[in-house]
Amino acid sequence: MTTTHKQVEILSKSTNDAIIDQLRACNTKDEILAFERWFDKTVNAGPLYAVICQLLRNRSISRSTASKWFETLLQNRDERIEKG
Repeated sequence: MTTTHKQVEILSKSTNDAIIDQLRACNTKDEILAFERWFDKTVNAGPLYAVICQLLRNRSISRSTASKWFETLLQNRDERIEKG
């Protein structure tokens, strides 16, 4: 069985563009993680990884850009789990 996901615009185009600009401005792992903490506390749009998925589905960002951000977020999550 195949299901399709109805695309829902969580944020406006200008907000998406601002998020993309902010993330692209992050040059280090710490900057990306600091942005994630700020985003998750401040923006009422769900977790950052969900917004990145939406940007990727909408083709607003490239796969390589998304993979860089996801890798950083997932490595951090794995480190926190290991420290338990």
